Amino acid sequence: MDSRCSSSADSRLTGRGGWSANTTPLSARVESYEAGGKKCISDVRRTFCLFVTFDLLFITLLWIIELNVNGGIQKQLKEEVLNYDYHISFFDIFILAVFRFATLILAYAVCKLRHWWAVAITTAVSCAFLIIKVILSKLLSQGAFGYLLPIISFVLAWIETWLLDFKVLPQETEDENRYLSIMPATDRAPLLGPGPLSDGQFYSPPESLADSDEDLDDKHDPEKGLIQQVT
Repeated sequence: MDSRCSSSADSRLTGRGGWSANTTPLSARVESYEAGGKKCISDVRRTFCLFVTFDLLFITLLWIIELNVNGGIQKQLKEEVLNYDYHISFFDIFILAVFRFATLILAYAVCKLRHWWAVAITTAVSCAFLIIKVILSKLLSQGAFGYLLPIISFVLAWIETWLLDFKVLPQETEDENRYLSIMPATDRAPLLGPGPLSDGQFYSPPESLADSDEDLDDKHDPEKGLIQQVT
């Protein structure tokens, strides 16, 4: 009886351990998502913000190179900033990159916006300004930078839109939906596990009074039982 009780207890403990092992990966995934949610921004959103920063730095670098090539930085800064002329200056393209950077970082890094309207505004403003500037200004007569700066600024603005609309927002929505689908399972999981073991869970049948030691001997010795019946 003791061996049967011990084996039953072991089986229950084994079942408890098996249940815990099966639910460990599920709870680990939930904890991983919750830990990710506690971060400032998600990994894919951080990549987007890094690209926005790259946009500003790259346009700035090209503008500085253009200033240096066309007669020196100090002289050209005076010509393009202090004596700003819409038709020949590249300073407004740099300001446009600053506008994109400030708007997108404020919207998607500081405010953690989950909508596309901010990047749509920056891209629309950038495209409209660049198209009008190329048509009305004399940038094409300014050498290679007259082509390079407007084209690169235009392409970077559209890459930012593509990253947010096709990478950042869908990935974050997918992670949130996966988390919401996991949560009901983790809420029900503790209810499925067995409770603490108690003595009442083990059933031991009472000893039979009919099967005494003499009856057992009679069963093992048929001749003795036959003699008792005859007498």
